[in-house]
Amino acid sequence: MTQSTPKPVKHSGRIFTQIQWTEEEVKKYQAEKEAFYQRCRTIFEKISPNLIQEHYGWYIAIEPHSGDYFIDPDKEIASQKAHQKYPDAIHCMFCLNTTGATGKI
Repeated sequence: MTQSTPKPVKHSGRIFTQIQWTEEEVKKYQAEKEAFYQRCRTIFEKISPNLIQEHYGWYIAIEPHSGDYFIDPDKEIASQKAHQKYPDAIHCMFCLNTTGATGKI
C-alpha cells in the first residue's frame, strides 16, 4: 500500500510579522517622504535653469539639508559623489532636463 504525503501548507500574510506599522506610522512616513522630496525639488528648481544649458541630460544628486548638489553624466557616479561627501545622508536624484525625471517611460 502506498502512502500519500501531505501537501505543504501555503502560508499567506506578511513575511516579517514582527514589523507591524499602524496607520498613523504609515501616514507619518509618507508625510516625511513627501517633505523630503519637496525640499529637494525646491533646490532643483532653483539651480536647474543655470545648469540645463551646459549639462542637459546629466544627473544631479541633491542633499537637501546642506543644499549641496553633485552632477555627472552617469547617475551612479553622481550618487557616489554624494555618498562620499555625506555618507550617512539620503540624497535625491534628478535629471537635468525640463521635467527632472530620471527614467524612461
